[in-house]
Amino acid sequence: MPGKTTRDMTIEERINGSETRIFKAVFPNTTNHYDTLFGGTAMHMMDEVAFITATRFSRQIMVTVSSDKIDFKRPIPAGTIVELIGRVVHIGNTSLKVAVEIYIEQMYAEGRELAIQGNFTFVAIDEFKQPVSVIK
Repeated sequence: MPGKTTRDMTIEERINGSETRIFKAVFPNTTNHYDTLFGGTAMHMMDEVAFITATRFSRQIMVTVSSDKIDFKRPIPAGTIVELIGRVVHIGNTSLKVAVEIYIEQMYAEGRELAIQGNFTFVAIDEFKQPVSVIK
């Protein structure tokens, strides 16, 4: 049986279906002089996950227009695993907001803790770079 198209899905189904999870290892080439993940590198990874989430939700050309309220709660040490989770939390006419969280996991121990969270706003655009409706 063929799957539902984006057009046939409810908003809740689209939000759930677009949630994005990516795991990465934190290697020394991404860390600062404190041997923790560079803040700018973390923001880059968060924007990428947010972009993927927004695109999976809308299936349109999406561009980042803002980031806000990025809270660095814990340093992320080299030699850990991070999980980035992106989820659509608000839908406007031409824009949507994606919340991204980064969790830290030790490589050789159980458990995880929230390290960073933030929000990214995207706008759907057409081939002329003009805003269009996020919902087709």
